[in-house]
Amino acid sequence: MQKFRDVLNRWNGGDLSMMEAGELLGMSERQFRRYRDRYEEAGEDGLRDRRLGKLSTRRVPAEAIEEMLELYRHRYLGWNVKHFHEHLVHDHHFSWGYTFIKTQLHAAGLVERAKRRGAHRRKRERKPYEGICCIRMAAVINGWRVGRCWT
Repeated sequence: MQKFRDVLNRWNGGDLSMMEAGELLGMSERQFRRYRDRYEEAGEDGLRDRRLGKLSTRRVPAEAIEEMLELYRHRYLGWNVKHFHEHLVHDHHFSWGYTFIKTQLHAAGLVERAKRRGAHRRKRERKPYEGICCIRMAAVINGWRVGRCWT
């Protein structure tokens, strides 16, 4: 808040252009103009984030989450999350994503997290080859080409 006021005072004094003021605050020139207008209209309250304290419009109702958990507990217990999600979407007309359902089941303790997989196909560090740089340098210096004889 203090930084904005300082930059605004410098802009009002003519020390800064609008673009420079925006850059100092880490925003565009247009965003600085919006902030300036809101500050002039409502003071410091105009600069506060108006989204704070409001519920998301995409938030899933608590009753629906509880219904989904009850379905798993009483009808689908022991199913893996993928099959449970498919049946929720098809049979019960739920429209949430797989990851959301999996997260809710984990949080409720109904499904265990998958164990880490084995070392098969894991990347390993490349083995350093001594002299590889020397061969590349010699190829560049001598003009060697791929597919041609080195003689």
